[in-house]
Amino acid sequence: MSIFDAPAYDGHELVTFGKDAATGLRAIIAVHSTTLGPAVGGCRMYPYASEEQALDDVLRLSRGMTYKSALAGLPFGGGKSVIIGDPRQDKSIELMQAMGDFIDSQGGRYVAAEDSGTGVEDIRMMAERTPYVSGMDDNEFGGDPSPSTARGVFLAIRTAVKHRLGEDNLQGLRVSIQGLGHVGYYLAGLLVEAGAHVLGADVNADNLRRAVSDHSIEAVATEDILGAEVDVFAPCAMGAILNEKSIPGLRAGIVAGAANNQLASAVDGASLQDRGILYCPDFLINAGGIIDVHHQRVGSAEASKREHILRIEQTLSQVLVDADNSRRQTNTIAEELARNIIGQAAQSLAA
Repeated sequence: MSIFDAPAYDGHELVTFGKDAATGLRAIIAVHSTTLGPAVGGCRMYPYASEEQALDDVLRLSRGMTYKSALAGLPFGGGKSVIIGDPRQDKSIELMQAMGDFIDSQGGRYVAAEDSGTGVEDIRMMAERTPYVSGMDDNEFGGDPSPSTARGVFLAIRTAVKHRLGEDNLQGLRVSIQGLGHVGYYLAGLLVEAGAHVLGADVNADNLRRAVSDHSIEAVATEDILGAEVDVFAPCAMGAILNEKSIPGLRAGIVAGAANNQLASAVDGASLQDRGILYCPDFLINAGGIIDVHHQRVGSAEASKREHILRIEQTLSQVLVDADNSRRQTNTIAEELARNIIGQAAQSLAA
């Protein structure tokens, strides 16, 4: 199958495949757009069932990064990379260094940060071979942008609850979190601190135990989390979780989580709307991490970063109000807003 025929191909500027026999590296870098700046996005490591599945994921993720950075007002384009492999078994120093070489070969068009299956230490290993990485500052979390992603999602949940339920706080609300890894763990802590009753599930038993121990959340079986009766469902694991099979079983009035590409297709956004479920577009509300990366790159003060993350609430409020007034899908409105920002930038560059 040609790249140009791939279902998720969206006029991407660059799609590159990398392989290193010595380390076993098999990876893909996708640059969706560099209109607003270099394509910045996480490097994901996951045991994809096929190269086609990995390609679909990196194409969708990189497009989402374009929209994410545009809506967050960042000087970044959209890019992403994936490493095909199990991060718990296949990861090595040499593999990460080889990934650094692969990233370096792109000459700065793509800048990597941590993502699912990779962490700050992995990025440091890549940095031994390339300057085109970010998210390694020696700050409170050692450069990990996950807490900032969690904070942005928390603010979005607060905004959505006020918009839909008219509540000014989260006291007593029930929130379910699917995935308690880097972001889900921190999100659980913020929600519990705000007085919410949090239910959580994770395929990784250690992640679940840590969240239960540290935040006193209620553990739920992975097969039951989607159908839990809650006010808010927060997907914080892998994408495409909202689809024709899962949506009929949702028992939440609001969906607001950190996972990328939560909708399996655009049709699923309409299905949520038809059921009266308020969907907060993932590429809008999970931008805290890339905002963090930006402020690390420019050396901003912590206060500047937090103020920037607060803007997620303002943009989401605009999208939710527009969706009510026009009776259109929130994801459609957010995508149009992002494309308008990119289009205006392209016109300015061409002038």
